[in-house]
Amino acid sequence: MKHGRVCPTLKNCKGFTLIEIMAVMVIISVLAGVGVRKFDEISVSASAKALEQGLSELNSRELLTWALVKFSDQGWVTDEALFAQLDKNMGTGYQWASGPAVTGGTLHMTSASITIARTPSTVSSAGKWAAN
Repeated sequence: MKHGRVCPTLKNCKGFTLIEIMAVMVIISVLAGVGVRKFDEISVSASAKALEQGLSELNSRELLTWALVKFSDQGWVTDEALFAQLDKNMGTGYQWASGPAVTGGTLHMTSASITIARTPSTVSSAGKWAAN
């Protein structure tokens, strides 16, 4: 007898019993189940954070475009002309469901989305994007 196990026919008793292997499989299954749920939560949270950053990026682009138009030879003419010059392509992962229009739109990032409204630019201020 070695290590508390009975080995009637073997000289050297090595390996795991079926019960030990099943116990390890149960533990691994529980850990995997918890891990998958946590991964889903993190994924949704990351998408929401990416949308917040996308909204901030839109406001930065709006301000930059407005400043470039103001300093150009032509200057600010209309909000529609400024909006036409605005780069609205947010990059990989982002998709516009509706819009973007001069008044706003719905921006998607994987499983999350945000509806945003745009305040028009004027001769004295840049347009502003905000979540509805």
